[in-house]
Amino acid sequence: MQELREVGRPVVRVDAADKVTGRAKFTDDLCPKPCLEAKILHSTIANGRVLSIDYSEALEVEGVVAVYTCFDVPEFAYPVAGHPWYADSAAAKRDQADRRLLDDRVRIYGDNIAVVVAEDAVACDRALKKIRVEYEEYPVVYDALESLAGTDPPVQARKPDNIVAHTCARTSDDKLAEAGYETVEQALEDPAYHHVSIHCESREQSQVHIETCVSYCYMEGHKIVCVSSTQIPHVVRRVIGQALGIPWGDVRVIKPYIGGGFGTKQDVHYEPLNAWICKQLGGRCVRLELSREELFWDTSGRQPKTFDVECSYGDDMALHARKIVAYSNTGGYIHHGHALVLNSVNSFRWLYHTCEVATHSEAYTIHTNGPHTGAMRAYGVPEGNWAAECLMGDIAYDNGWDGLEFRLKNVYTDAFVDEFTPGGVIAAHTCAIPECAAKGKEYIDWDRKRAEYANQVGPIRRGVGVSFFVYKTAVAPFALETATAQLTLNQDGTVQLQMGATEIGQGADTVFSQMAAEAIGIDTEDVHIVSQQDTDVTPYDSGAYASRQTYVSGTAVKKAGETLRAKILAFARRLSPDAPGELDLRDHAIWDGNGEKVWDLPAFALEAYYNLDAADQLSAHETVNVHTNAIAGGCTFAEVTVDIPLGQVTVDRIINVQDSGRLINPRLVEQQIHGGMAQGIGYGLYEELQIDPKTARVLNPTLLDYKIPTTMDLPDLKADFVEKPDPTGPYGNKAVGETPAISPAAAIRDAVLNATGVKFYVEPMTPQRLFEGFKEAGLI
Repeated sequence: MQELREVGRPVVRVDAADKVTGRAKFTDDLCPKPCLEAKILHSTIANGRVLSIDYSEALEVEGVVAVYTCFDVPEFAYPVAGHPWYADSAAAKRDQADRRLLDDRVRIYGDNIAVVVAEDAVACDRALKKIRVEYEEYPVVYDALESLAGTDPPVQARKPDNIVAHTCARTSDDKLAEAGYETVEQALEDPAYHHVSIHCESREQSQVHIETCVSYCYMEGHKIVCVSSTQIPHVVRRVIGQALGIPWGDVRVIKPYIGGGFGTKQDVHYEPLNAWICKQLGGRCVRLELSREELFWDTSGRQPKTFDVECSYGDDMALHARKIVAYSNTGGYIHHGHALVLNSVNSFRWLYHTCEVATHSEAYTIHTNGPHTGAMRAYGVPEGNWAAECLMGDIAYDNGWDGLEFRLKNVYTDAFVDEFTPGGVIAAHTCAIPECAAKGKEYIDWDRKRAEYANQVGPIRRGVGVSFFVYKTAVAPFALETATAQLTLNQDGTVQLQMGATEIGQGADTVFSQMAAEAIGIDTEDVHIVSQQDTDVTPYDSGAYASRQTYVSGTAVKKAGETLRAKILAFARRLSPDAPGELDLRDHAIWDGNGEKVWDLPAFALEAYYNLDAADQLSAHETVNVHTNAIAGGCTFAEVTVDIPLGQVTVDRIINVQDSGRLINPRLVEQQIHGGMAQGIGYGLYEELQIDPKTARVLNPTLLDYKIPTTMDLPDLKADFVEKPDPTGPYGNKAVGETPAISPAAAIRDAVLNATGVKFYVEPMTPQRLFEGFKEAGLI
């Protein structure tokens, strides 16, 4: 692997000092106070229609400025998912315009039907309690399969059968014929092979980011300015324009530092409503912040899904055929809709497709009256990984095989190309899975522990488990991938970098600075990146999602850096035409072909700005369209202690080993892995948004009742990686931001199976589910 100068350095985060000292300014820190406060009135039913709203008493509360209801807002419908907009193509229909600022048609418990605006939050709360609502109620449906049978009326009128989308990918007839079959089902049922089928479920998980969803809006002239904690400022600008029916240029969105998002801030939440209120009140500043409770029921958590899986396999450990049918509950609104379950079934197929002759991947996304769901870290892949690894774990256990050896027999290789993706864009150009597995195996002491933990008895048992994962790096070819970077040479020889790509805590600003420095030939410390995004001045970028930024936006940074470097050297040649040989930029200076210094970079920059004959403020503005993709992968090994009578699993040791191509900053990668593992452990053991099936109401919308792992619940988190540069990445890099959250849950499940012999199919494996499973198996 070629050694680079700035890429690969474990430099300190560029925002570290501001964040640890408290100097970093988040949305609420910047809000001019006192300002008007807005709070939402949520429905107390999950399905029906608002007939009337009496807010006369609310208007009498001291400090109340206005009350707006679902009968007052514009009729414009708009989409909320944070994706690029396709003006004249069928792809535009992927993000359905199914939201209004406030709506009289109630589809979920807690739907938004009115808003109070007051001089302070206390007045808002008092006024909300005085509003009286009359409803027409309809039957509630939360179960996706029940909803699939049809409801009257449908949840969304444009989807009369409640099916958002249905897709199916099957091995072609030609390939089946080559293997001697007419259908995938024939391959599954071939008596020459073993057959197994399982049913798996994954429940809704919430992001639980530290900073709540908050925005404030005011007007400057005719322009609405919205300052918001969002992952997608340019998308928010467009959606505000759509929701208000105004030109997008009349909207300016500013994104300051952000206190976490993990996907929920890839949706547009209340920014359009806030902007509309502001405009109604003559441009006065209005602040709208969701409470922690509202975050649980009225932002987009991970979609709950069910999976029916079948498989045939041979005595040689080779998978012969697999089939997966998935049902995804998107709730009352589409948000990210079908893309999430597509990721589930696609990743299921990609991970273990090396030996198969036949495959069937089918997926439904279904409306219910459940909470609306959307993007969460790894975007549907942890759920598909759970189904894939439950299957692999069961087969290995039932046959007495080494689960690691079995997985390595079938896992994708660097020759893998997805046969169902147009143009072969989804492909594993590099694969370091075997090397990752070797590192994890050594750390967990796999062979010795498996032998030691065999044939255990008693109430306390230990086990080791493994799971693999796969993840694509960007959204091409399924959606547009474009980004822009702006670089400017400052007068002191440093460089200013502006990106539309957003820093949301993951370290993007740091790696962008490193990539720019590498391309230009300067030190990372000499790159000044603007951490805030302002849609009036910031170059366009779709935003932070899909692990795309270092791959896609990084390509724009590299291109802009190379352009700026070329401009600097060209201008230096103009200033010093007699310098011998090819000029070079390094070590804060420009050098000639003989290794002699021609210019110190600060002096050169001043000359460029103030040369009387040829002054030039050197800059580069580059846009890229990325049509490639890259597959990242890796594995998790876990060691657990199981207290059978208590139904309690303690994770003693865990390691996540990543194949993410070349690492731009190994220190940041380690931090990403630690954070992702913590979320994965939570998903495997604790975190579940509990919904009352009769009312579709969230039952645990507080941090007291919704359980996330604390530092007391986590073991020492071990991170490692294997670097194989990917030829499609700007510096050989591929996904790492979301990948660590994918496989911990399944590795823990595999370790519990190793310890107890009991199979669990629903995540999270809560104490209640563990107790019931152990009791059914006769261990209690």
